[in-house]
Amino acid sequence: MAQILKLTSPADFIGKQGAGVISFGSGQPDLPPPQEAFAGIDLKRDLRYGLIQGEIKLREALSKEYPGSTAENFVITNGASEALDLIFRSWGKGGKVLLPRPYYYSYPPIVEMAGMVPVYTDLVKGRIDIEDFKKKAGGCKAVLINSPSNPTGRVEAIETLKEIEKITQKLGIYVVSDEVYKDLIYERENYPIQGDHVITVNSFSKTYCMCGVRVGYLWSSDKKVVEDICEMKTHTSMNTNLVGQDMALSAMKAPKEYIQAQQKIWRGRRDFIYKGLTDLGFDLWKPEGAFYVLPKCKNAREFLTLLYQDFKVITYLGAWFGAPDSIRLSYALDVKQIEEGLTRIKDAMKKVSVL
Repeated sequence: MAQILKLTSPADFIGKQGAGVISFGSGQPDLPPPQEAFAGIDLKRDLRYGLIQGEIKLREALSKEYPGSTAENFVITNGASEALDLIFRSWGKGGKVLLPRPYYYSYPPIVEMAGMVPVYTDLVKGRIDIEDFKKKAGGCKAVLINSPSNPTGRVEAIETLKEIEKITQKLGIYVVSDEVYKDLIYERENYPIQGDHVITVNSFSKTYCMCGVRVGYLWSSDKKVVEDICEMKTHTSMNTNLVGQDMALSAMKAPKEYIQAQQKIWRGRRDFIYKGLTDLGFDLWKPEGAFYVLPKCKNAREFLTLLYQDFKVITYLGAWFGAPDSIRLSYALDVKQIEEGLTRIKDAMKKVSVL
């Protein structure tokens, strides 16, 4: 097959839609935000500078979800991505960060742009091998945990998360816990990693379907962590947009049934795409959270290019996530689109050997 396009990263696909394209690419929920999200916008007030740390009312509301915290433990950021960027850059250059692999594709670049060095612990069947984790965590400045995971959809066992708390506490290193999918777990309640050495990152993008609004936050009981990050943010993005913060605060007033209804939809889509891909012969883990699958795929780059050029289907290359010989699909789209996408994938499989 002629390689007309050179697809090198998710940036080639992010934001592309319409014209018959079915995108299994970006993890962008297609569900609507809660109606409450639109109730608190005040443009007259919000077209001004705001507090670097984030508006007090939003931070106070968040503190009610984190026992023992106050508004001073939070920094409101431009999505979870800025929170991660600020955390690592605030530590200055030097030091290692332990990343589970497969990883979210932005983790290594964020760590490297901060002047730090990523090291990897390879997941076993999509979950952390605690013995390998223990061996490699020593000598690191921090570890970065993502559960539920993008790209695997796996949820770490509570016993594993508690062991990570103990190991990192003993070693005196930070745990950065990326919990943007904490409300999208199908198998159990969320277990937040705890401790004075933990920095939690979260976002309103997934839970409340507000990706483009770009409102996230970080939480830490370490006052210096918060102060250092605020100082850096003062000279970079300054305040996070106030319209988005209004929407985030109002979204938090939505009833619990809003999130429960979402979970039911995601679980149904998970079951549909998992069965569809396994029926096609793909080997993959069944997700327990988030909205991603990572099927094994021979000739992955050729197949991804064929799907996009000839069948108008977007998938992501597993190699971008540290998972060669696989492709990653998001099922953040309705069942009819998933069904049509699977039909196109089946047709494309006749042209490229993938199993």
